[in-house]
Amino acid sequence: MRVTGLLAAAAVLTAPRWLPGRVVALRAKVFEKVNGDNAITFPNAELGPARFRELYGHPAANGRSRGARLSDLFWYWLAPGPEVHQEHLEAGPRYDDVARTTLALLSGPSEALSAAAARCAGRVLDELVTGRVTLVRLRDLMMPVWAEYFHELVFAEPCPRAARDLIVGHADDVVTALKCTGLRHPARRARLTRYLARRVAAGDVRLPLPPTLTRAEQVHYLQGTFFNTAVVQMSEAMAHLLLALAHHPHVAARLAGDPADERYFAHVLDETLRLYPLFGIAHRVTTADIALDEHTTIPEGSVLCFSYPDYHATGHTAPDVFDPDRWDRVSARTAHHIPFGVAANRPCPAWRLSPLALRAATAEVLRRFRLHSTVTHTRSLPSRGPCLLLRAAAAPIAPWRLALLGVFLRVRDRWEGTWLGVLQLAFGTWMVLDARRLRLAGRYFDTHDTQGCPVATRPEEVTE
Repeated sequence: MRVTGLLAAAAVLTAPRWLPGRVVALRAKVFEKVNGDNAITFPNAELGPARFRELYGHPAANGRSRGARLSDLFWYWLAPGPEVHQEHLEAGPRYDDVARTTLALLSGPSEALSAAAARCAGRVLDELVTGRVTLVRLRDLMMPVWAEYFHELVFAEPCPRAARDLIVGHADDVVTALKCTGLRHPARRARLTRYLARRVAAGDVRLPLPPTLTRAEQVHYLQGTFFNTAVVQMSEAMAHLLLALAHHPHVAARLAGDPADERYFAHVLDETLRLYPLFGIAHRVTTADIALDEHTTIPEGSVLCFSYPDYHATGHTAPDVFDPDRWDRVSARTAHHIPFGVAANRPCPAWRLSPLALRAATAEVLRRFRLHSTVTHTRSLPSRGPCLLLRAAAAPIAPWRLALLGVFLRVRDRWEGTWLGVLQLAFGTWMVLDARRLRLAGRYFDTHDTQGCPVATRPEEVTE
C-alpha cells in the first residue's frame, strides 16, 4: 500500500512533465477520426514543403465545406450561420458577393485604419489596466480592443459598452470551444445575433450588405466574419505578439524606442506568425482529380489538410528560435511563410489591414507598459497568455519581487497547463461526438446546393 501511495504521489507531482504530451497525442487520435480515410495532411513524405503552395493554390483544391466530415465540426464551433461564413462558403456567386463586401468594409486609408486601432487600444487599456503592476491574460485584454475596432469599421460609430460586451462574450465563447477548453453556449451567441439583427434592420451598416444573402444570412455573415473571426484572430495575434515581446525584452525595447520603424515591426510580426501561425489546419475539398505526377493522382472528393505549423517549420535555420533579424536575410515572399494564406486560394481578407492595426495597437501597449512573463508560449495558447504589465512611467519594481512573480507564473502555468490538457481532451471528445450527431454541414448539403438554393428548387430542375 505504501509503495502504491508513493507511486501515485509521484505520478501526480510529475504530471506537468508527462501528462500534457500524452493528452495531446490522444487528442490528435480523436481528431484523426473526424477526418476519415479520405483526408490527407500536407506537407508529408510524398509531397513535401517545396510543392506545398503549388497544391494549396491548385484550381481544383477549391471545395470548402461540402463532402468533408471535418466541416461538421467547424460548423458546430462557428454556429450560428456557418453556412454563410466567408471561409466556409463554396465557390460561386455568393462567395464572390460576400468577399467583395468584406474587402470593402476592411478598406480605407492606412492612416485612418491605424488611428482607429490606436484609439480603441488606448481607450480599452486606460479603462481596464489601472495599477502599477497588473496580471492579465493577453487574449482577454485584447478582445475588447478589437470588438470596438470592428464595430467602428462596420457601423462607423463608437462601440457602446453593452455591444462590446455582447461581441466579446460571443467571440470568447467561439474561441474557447475551438480550443476545447470549454463547451459552446448557443444562448450567449444568440444575444449578439439579436443585436445585429436590429442594427441591420435599421440600415445602420455603413455599406450595402451582400444582396445574394437573405436578411437573416446577412446578420449571420456579419456575426461570423467580423465579430467572430476578425475579433478572435486579431486578439490571438496580439496575444502571441505581446507574449513574444514579454519573453524577448530587447525586442520590445527596440520597438518601444522607435515605434515609427515599420520595417523592424514587420520583421517581428513575421517572426511571431512564423512560430505561432493563427491557423493550425486549413482544409479544402478537391472538386476534380489533381495529378501530382505521372504516377500519383489525388482523387476528387479528397480532403486536403494544409498544416501551417509544419510548413512554417521547414526551410529556416534554427526554426525553433525567435529571431526577427532572420527576415533581414530572408524574403517573406519566398520563404516557407504564409501567415495570411496563399493568394491563389482565399487569402485572409485582412492581409493589408492586420499589420497596420497590430502595429498601432502594439505601440499603444508599449507606450504604457513593460511586459514580463515566464509562461510557456505555444501556438494554441490555451492559457490565453498570462502576462505582467508594468507601468512604464512608474518606478521599476524590485528585481527580487519580479523574480518571485515570475516563479509564481511559471509554476501556476505548468499545473494549469496539465489541467487544461485534460479538459481539452474531455471537451474535445464530447464536441466531436456531438458534432457528428448533429451533422450541421452534412444536413445542410442534403437539402441545399453549393449556392444555398434548396435542392427541390434548383433552377435546372424547374420545368416550363
